[in-house]
Amino acid sequence: MSETRPPAPETIRIAQIEIRYLQAARDGRDIGCFEMVVPSGARVPPPHSHADHEELVYVLDGTLRYTVGGETRDLKPGDVMGTPKGVPHAFGNPHALPARVLVMNAPGIDPQYFRDVAAIANAGGAPDRARMASTMQRYGITLVAAEAG
Repeated sequence: MSETRPPAPETIRIAQIEIRYLQAARDGRDIGCFEMVVPSGARVPPPHSHADHEELVYVLDGTLRYTVGGETRDLKPGDVMGTPKGVPHAFGNPHALPARVLVMNAPGIDPQYFRDVAAIANAGGAPDRARMASTMQRYGITLVAAEAG
């Protein structure tokens, strides 16, 4: 009898960021989970919110700067921070070493979202902001307008 193995996790590269899906929300599963590597100084998404997705970030290696609402923290290995549905959040890595984090979304964000964003971000030159915002909106993700001042 031959053993059937699940396919290797997919890695999606968006500019310098790597996303490796461990579990997509499908086949009766509501939680999506991926590992994300954010190199030092990497270009990251602008502040945004998820209308329908709660998010939990758990740091495995390095330090990730994470902002939820008005709270910003430098998360180190073992630290966790959650983002409720609809709350603006952002992340970055101004630190010397890459940050490796586990991200869980409920319900999960479809990996196709990250593939679509990667196609825009990796096209060369500055990303088309209007196309990016439209793609994000299609998946229930809204860019947060920068405050004037």
